[in-house]
Amino acid sequence: MIGLLIFISIEPAGALKSHLTLMDKSVYRKQVGSVMEAMQESHIEDTVLFDICQDINPTYFVKEAAELALQKKINALVTAPLSKPLISESGLNVVGHTGLFRMLVPNKSLFMAFLGVEFNVVLATDHIPLGSVANSISPEKIIECILESNRLRQQLSPDLINRPLGLLGLNPHAGDSGLIGTEESRFFNAIVSECRSMGIPIEGPLVPDVAFQKHNWTRYSLFISLYHDQGLIPFKMIHGQDSGVHVTLGLPFLRTSVDHGTAKDIFNQNKAKPDSMREALEWALKHC
Repeated sequence: MIGLLIFISIEPAGALKSHLTLMDKSVYRKQVGSVMEAMQESHIEDTVLFDICQDINPTYFVKEAAELALQKKINALVTAPLSKPLISESGLNVVGHTGLFRMLVPNKSLFMAFLGVEFNVVLATDHIPLGSVANSISPEKIIECILESNRLRQQLSPDLINRPLGLLGLNPHAGDSGLIGTEESRFFNAIVSECRSMGIPIEGPLVPDVAFQKHNWTRYSLFISLYHDQGLIPFKMIHGQDSGVHVTLGLPFLRTSVDHGTAKDIFNQNKAKPDSMREALEWALKHC
């Protein structure tokens, strides 16, 4: 039960005033100098959005908020998209939000999950070159991903909780009995058996090029994909910008985000869709 609910937004100092004016039509916005100042003023009874403007690389907004979450000073973190070049310019030597979180919690295995109206996807590996995927997959890592996916399954809607996880194969035709790659025959089948012995409902390895056919959307609670594009091409083809929440699994705090990038090509054109951000906020409110 939430005893106190406050919203804090952090934005670059150069944010357009027209955007802030639009915001002011919907909420009471109070500018403060820091997250801690916002928390100290949280006694304000009106529904208020505490607004922080800082003239630093936005990657540090995320870093500061994550550190506060690790200290249990905030309950949930909802992030907007940041471009990979912008993160690189921060000097933190990480790739993406997930890379930043891995830097902050190096003892945790983190996985990217994407929740959509039609189906859900978890990535066993994420922002690594395709040529590195096979060497990055081990039985231990896949089992960790399955365990985190199973915890997520138990938070899904009642009609999904009792559906199995679907583990995709790595190779075309899921290896075709070792004729097109051997990962599936060497350890995927054993992983599925081990996880079933732990009471985890799971099927696989599924043939990747047919796993996402429409009749399978209602068969599995979520799909576990072995690499970034294997899971996100079908997810984004189906959901587009109309649905999708990105959840980081394995963190000691709740973090959600949108399932898309910065879309700089439509900046200030009133074309961006807020659906994914709205869903990310709603998931955070429901589960924090």
